[in-house]
Amino acid sequence: MNQASAIPAVSVVVPVFNEEENVSILQSELRAALSGLDYEIVFVDDGSTDRSAEKIETAPNIRILRFERNTGQSAALYAGIRAARGETIVMIDGDLQNDPADIPRLLEQISRGADLVCGYRAKRKDTLTKRMTSRIANFVRSRFTKDYVRDTGCTLKAMRRECADALAPFKGMHRFIPALIRGAGYRLVEIPVNHRPRRFGQTKYGFGNRALRATVDMFGVRWLLSRRFNYKIRDS
Repeated sequence: MNQASAIPAVSVVVPVFNEEENVSILQSELRAALSGLDYEIVFVDDGSTDRSAEKIETAPNIRILRFERNTGQSAALYAGIRAARGETIVMIDGDLQNDPADIPRLLEQISRGADLVCGYRAKRKDTLTKRMTSRIANFVRSRFTKDYVRDTGCTLKAMRRECADALAPFKGMHRFIPALIRGAGYRLVEIPVNHRPRRFGQTKYGFGNRALRATVDMFGVRWLLSRRFNYKIRDS
C-alpha cells in the first residue's frame, strides 16, 4: 500500500538504536512481508548517534519517533506501542535477526482468536554462552511470573491493540510483556520463528548487569500481578 489509513489494520513497531546499515534492508523486507495489508510502520529511534533515522525511507505509512537520548528498548517499544494506531500491533527488532517473513503467521494466529502471539527462536543464531544464559533466565522467569513463555527475549510478537492497556512503563518491561498481558486475562499463544545471525553492527541491548536488574524486575512484576484487580460492569 502507498497510503496509510487513519486506523490501519496493522502497526509494526521497530525500536532502532544505531542500526544505519540495517534499517533500509529491514524496511524493504517489511514491505514485502506486509504486501496487500493495510499497515503502518512506527520506527522509534532510541537516541541513535549514527544516521539510522536518515536511512529510513519516508512514506505516508511510515512514522518516526526520535528520542532525545538513548533510553532503552523497553522505552522505545512502549512509546511505539502507545503511538501505534493499528488494530493489531506487531513488534520486531531493528537488527535483522527477527525475520519479517514470519509476521503473516503471527497475524494468522490473531485472526484465529489469540490476543498475544509470541515468537520463540527455535534455532537461535547466538553464542553458546548467550543461549545458555537466556535459557536459564527464561526458565526461572517463566515459572516465577507464570507467563509460561519459553523465549520472552524474542521481540517478534503480535497483539490486539487493547492488550497495550495491560503494559506498564518501566525499565525492563519488554521482558515481561507476556506476563503482564496474560495476567490481565488475555489469551496467549507461541509459535516458532526464524532467527538470523546479525549481519551488521553489534548488539546494543547487551547483558551488562542485566541478570540482577531482571531479577529485581521479576519480583516487582510478581508483586504487581498479585495486586491486579479485574472487574466487569453489570448490564443495566
